[in-house]
Amino acid sequence: QVHLVESGGGLAQPGGSLRLSCAASGFTFSSYAMSWARQAPGKGLEWVSGIYSDGSDTYYADSVKGRFTISRDNAKNTLVLQMNSLKPEDTALYYCAKSRGDRIATTITPLEYDYRGQGTQVTVSS
Repeated sequence: QVHLVESGGGLAQPGGSLRLSCAASGFTFSSYAMSWARQAPGKGLEWVSGIYSDGSDTYYADSVKGRFTISRDNAKNTLVLQMNSLKPEDTALYYCAKSRGDRIATTITPLEYDYRGQGTQVTVSS
């Protein structure tokens, strides 16, 4: 049974940092691309960043490029999102999502991603 459990969210000031983690279990983590997505209040689900199964390449939404860094530790079945220079518009519920294969789609749909966690809340406010 696949489980994805996000942690590390919280309250940060503008310009601050947070580090999100996603603990994965129930599948061969090292065989699948993974992504982070977020959903702000009243808005749709937005893809944020993705990483291939072996960590060889990473991709970012324009809104977070240069501020967020995605990484993974396949030995520990963990996905990480380091978020720096946070802005109020980064406030959202953040999810990790498992790709159906070793590919990164920039829209989070059931066709491309078959599991995501319950999310961790990130609030950026002074």
